[in-house]
Amino acid sequence: MRTRRRRRPTKRTFWLRRSLAGGLTLVVLVTGYSYVNALTAPGGAGFGVTTVEWVRGHGGASFVRTLENIWYTLNAPKVGGRPPKGAFIPKGKAKVTSTSELATTPHLPPPAPITPLAFPSLPNEGKWTPEGLTVNGYPSLYVTLLRPDPIHTSLIAGIAWMDPHLVNFIQFAGYQQPPTGGPWPYSSPIPKSMQSNLIATFNSGFRMQDAQGGYYAYGKFAVPLVNNAASFIIYKNGSANIVAWHGGQKIPKNVDVVRQNLSLLVNNGKINPAVYDNNYTIWGQTVGNTVLVWRSGVGITKDGAIVYVAGPGLSVQSLANLLLKAGAVRAMEFDINTDWVNFFYFNQTPGTLASPANGSQLVGGMLRPVSRYFGVTDRDFVGVFARPKAVSLTGN
Repeated sequence: MRTRRRRRPTKRTFWLRRSLAGGLTLVVLVTGYSYVNALTAPGGAGFGVTTVEWVRGHGGASFVRTLENIWYTLNAPKVGGRPPKGAFIPKGKAKVTSTSELATTPHLPPPAPITPLAFPSLPNEGKWTPEGLTVNGYPSLYVTLLRPDPIHTSLIAGIAWMDPHLVNFIQFAGYQQPPTGGPWPYSSPIPKSMQSNLIATFNSGFRMQDAQGGYYAYGKFAVPLVNNAASFIIYKNGSANIVAWHGGQKIPKNVDVVRQNLSLLVNNGKINPAVYDNNYTIWGQTVGNTVLVWRSGVGITKDGAIVYVAGPGLSVQSLANLLLKAGAVRAMEFDINTDWVNFFYFNQTPGTLASPANGSQLVGGMLRPVSRYFGVTDRDFVGVFARPKAVSLTGN
């Protein structure tokens, strides 16, 4: 029986195989290094979340989105039920000072109670309580809790209302977001020198590669701005606004920050019809528009107050509706999903520092602890600070 001799590879085949092996080795080394670097970066969100974010950012967005939609569908909020006992007990630690001396202090009137969306209403549902530091005797922050719709009656959403006459807004950079452009004048953690005036902190928008918009802060671009993108603007006087951007890369002299994220949810006091579209790319590639997850958004009222809304089990439609209920005439979605939605407020004694010990979550169940922004964190965020003195804002 004749033995078949193995065919020796040609020199060309030998070098082709060697090149392929070398290329595969290089891919493994590069992706491995990238993955390990993501896991060990300061301020990260933990193994599971970091892994998902890394896969999404390295060509696996479709795969991750499919798995997330399946998971959220299987774990959808239950219909009916009641919130946890004591969920609507107000803190109301800020005290309003009413004297004739303060009558001329520039400030907005307190927000009107919100008519609950679920029936029968629960005690304190939709009623505002003053929180945080006062400025010239007036509360700068009010918060309220209410159920987001008449169907998922065991869920609670939170709304915060902030008076721009009494607070300054500051955009802080995270360790990883924005990805370029630093160093920035304000970045995590919040320095101790600013903590005595700290009122609240809240998350910004999506990662810049998902935000469909740009990032400009304090004289520098991280990502070019996009016309028509929903934009959270901070002016040099510390007040804020939400608009659809139309300035290209030209920044008005009175603007310090333009943080863009997707399109406006609410414009001219009306919900954007696109919230009813099932095209996931409109409102972010993480989950479908009707899937009920943690979501957050920010809006501006007719008289200039900034309102923030967050809660579990929200669709894009229910988020937009809550922003309308809070009085927003323009509003935008900020970050979504359990790991990224957070609003913390602080009730420190005047003259002392804000800290996790005197901080509270706007809504119970937020995954991140109140201490998040007192350490290095991966994402950019907004800090809300008491003004040294109330100011009159005649427009920006």
